[in-house]
Amino acid sequence: MNRVATYLPAFGRLLLSGLFIWAGYGKLMDPVGSAQYFAAAGVPAPSLMVWITIIVELGGGLAILVGLKARWVAGVLAIWCLATGFAVHFVAATSAADAMVAYDNMIHFYKNLGLAGGFLYVLAFGAGALSFDARRGAR
Repeated sequence: MNRVATYLPAFGRLLLSGLFIWAGYGKLMDPVGSAQYFAAAGVPAPSLMVWITIIVELGGGLAILVGLKARWVAGVLAIWCLATGFAVHFVAATSAADAMVAYDNMIHFYKNLGLAGGFLYVLAFGAGALSFDARRGAR
């Protein structure tokens, strides 16, 4: 069981971080297109928000991946998932005239809730043994 306790938190962080690294990198490669998408979705100050999103998603995803300041970053990402889940996906799902658009957004809403739950576990229990936090002796 000791090996499981050593390796599973790192694998869990890999799974949690992958979506954020991928999404943040995609926005970084096309910030103008991302800002246009944000504007169409009604996000305020889309040109500014795209850069905040890149920092949170890419920076936060990388920090979770390597376990650097993992508890703090996990808290930020849990709040991020809840905020975007409710403000974007839940609103879009409940106001969509098209049933498929509503269904797709509800899937994204519940995905965000699940991710927030995973980040709350990291917040509560830390990054695990295979992390920068463990190497530095962080609690």
